Amino acid sequence: MPVTLDPFDHAILVALSTNARMSITDLAREIGLTKTPTQARLKRLEADGVILGYRAQLNAAALGLDHIAFVQVRLSDTRDTALKAFNAAVAKVAEIEQCHMIAANFDYLLKVRTRDIDAYRRVMGEKISTLPNVVSTSTFVAMESVKEDSL
Repeated sequence: MPVTLDPFDHAILVALSTNARMSITDLAREIGLTKTPTQARLKRLEADGVILGYRAQLNAAALGLDHIAFVQVRLSDTRDTALKAFNAAVAKVAEIEQCHMIAANFDYLLKVRTRDIDAYRRVMGEKISTLPNVVSTSTFVAMESVKEDSL
């Protein structure tokens, strides 16, 4: 169920999405409240599950991981137990950055990040194609990332 947010809550989320390392004092100054109510709101947003955590945003190119492929996956079985088995197996593949169940003529869309096409080919052959109930895949290689953001 969605959480009701007021303008101050939204301001906190916008500020933290830009710089999650800012101090409470700086955050309070930016949103126009004092430190104590800002801290209380932040704790509530965390407790309500609006803020799931904080992480470093990494430069994939600097890490040599700028090859992105999107993979459509069709399963042979889409009953609940088969979907759960697929989901659990996907979570263990580090190169799969995102996995979405899709309402289309395929079942899942994966975002796979590797260092190059050879590494992708190995991930496809050794990991993705061996996931539970995979019957077919189609790969689309990204030529350029124009926008990559989180909420």
